[in-house]
Amino acid sequence: MMDEQAVVYLVDDEPCLLRALQRLLQADGHAVQAFGSAEEFLRAHDPARPGCVVTDLCLPGIDGLSLQRTLHALGCARTVVLMTAYGDIATGVHAMKEGAVDFLVKPFDDEAFLAAVRSAIGRDRDEREVLRELQMVRGRLASLTPREHEVLEHVVTGRLNKQIAADLGITEKTIKVHRARAMEKMGVSTLAELVRKTLEVELGTVIDGRHIDRHGPGAH
Repeated sequence: MMDEQAVVYLVDDEPCLLRALQRLLQADGHAVQAFGSAEEFLRAHDPARPGCVVTDLCLPGIDGLSLQRTLHALGCARTVVLMTAYGDIATGVHAMKEGAVDFLVKPFDDEAFLAAVRSAIGRDRDEREVLRELQMVRGRLASLTPREHEVLEHVVTGRLNKQIAADLGITEKTIKVHRARAMEKMGVSTLAELVRKTLEVELGTVIDGRHIDRHGPGAH
């Protein structure tokens, strides 16, 4: 099964610019959905569909920065490119700190615009892959029995079988059985793999300094 094509969600209240950017993106091979306001976009977009948002900073109603924050609040880890006609560097820095992939000052070069979109789509793809991995690991953890989970928690801290047996008041042989079953269910063969997978779920993950919501795209 082929991966679903990414969509560029384009948001700008200038109809002429919106149409021009839509044509430019389509000529570059992108699927595009265009909106005249953030509210219209939020009503129509599919959080599960891969892609990015390219939005003007100054919009009537919900502005570009507020839209970015709204997506985060909804648990949608969608990447964002912001545009502005005013060259507000401080706002741009703030937007980047909040996770924007790029901040473009109008008028911008077509190739710079397309490069920013490609980068945003690439990051979205990488982040969604991480989320899929985290969801898979969480599912495997959920399949453990309470005792297997308890043993696992001790194993990942580096405790030896005999130490875990003493801590839990059961035999070392029983610990070995629970440990083997837990590792089989987790799909790992080494302690290093086990530690990595459990830490991914316990601590979440960070890509390029941006925290990824562990509940997945579109979760509420």
